[in-house]
Amino acid sequence: MILLGEHSVVYGAPALALPIPELTVTASAAQSSHPSAEPGDVTFTMAGQSGPVAMEASEGLRRLVAEFKETTGRTGSPHIDVLIDCAIPTGRGLGSSAACAQAVVLALADLVGVSLDSGTVFDLVQIAENVTHGRASGIDTLATGSPFPVLLSGGFAREPRIGFDGAVVVADSGVAGRTKDGVEMLRRAFERDPETRADFVGRATELTTAAVRDLAAGRAEAFGGRLTDCHALLAGAGLSTDRIDGLVEAALSAGALGAKISGGGLGGCMIALAGSAERARETERRLGAAGAVRTWVVPIERFSGHAR
Repeated sequence: MILLGEHSVVYGAPALALPIPELTVTASAAQSSHPSAEPGDVTFTMAGQSGPVAMEASEGLRRLVAEFKETTGRTGSPHIDVLIDCAIPTGRGLGSSAACAQAVVLALADLVGVSLDSGTVFDLVQIAENVTHGRASGIDTLATGSPFPVLLSGGFAREPRIGFDGAVVVADSGVAGRTKDGVEMLRRAFERDPETRADFVGRATELTTAAVRDLAAGRAEAFGGRLTDCHALLAGAGLSTDRIDGLVEAALSAGALGAKISGGGLGGCMIALAGSAERARETERRLGAAGAVRTWVVPIERFSGHAR
């Protein structure tokens, strides 16, 4: 989940993201045994409750596979079958495309017996992400590949210090959004009025920078306030919806320290910071009553952080 900095990170502002351990993607790859399989092709199948379902590979995945073959020198490889099992709901701003792409890269590498460094994995996933989102900052790719929170700032990623314990409640609005649409909407608005871009990116940078300081210093209430202020910024840019706004209000009325839309916007998920497990449960209850179709609780624990 993106805590702060979505959209503005594309324009160089910092962004803070937190992995959701409960939501995972696995992928496995094998040489096809089907007699009609064309050499060099890759077939994708998605695992489902009623069994595997054939899926049409996105343009991003097709380009990723082509680049993987070039990078590893496997251009003459046999037909490959890839099975993806994704627990991350799509269209919710939770990094499903980046997580799936990353799982595919690792599965292909395992199949052909090559070891890829983290930089190569990142570059391959970004190929798919740039096609999917139009312009990808890299924060989704970094966060889906990390067990720790990720701060992307000035082109460098590090694990930020966390000075308090708490929990983030994630609520699915039930309405899919498309990050690419949100990115394009902002781009057009910024082209019409360049000052709007400067104001948006500047305010987002202020909020994220201050929030990182609050996070490190253990100022949970102040950090929560930054989240709510960020929601106001994103909503003012047209990225929220009435349903998301209603969920934000429900979380705040339940005693959450802050709440905001998360991810690409125009639907998707919202997040709320709770200061305790009890408050997180009450926030979940209020969000369900307000129309959230499902919720997850992600613990936040004190963490010293370090550069990587």
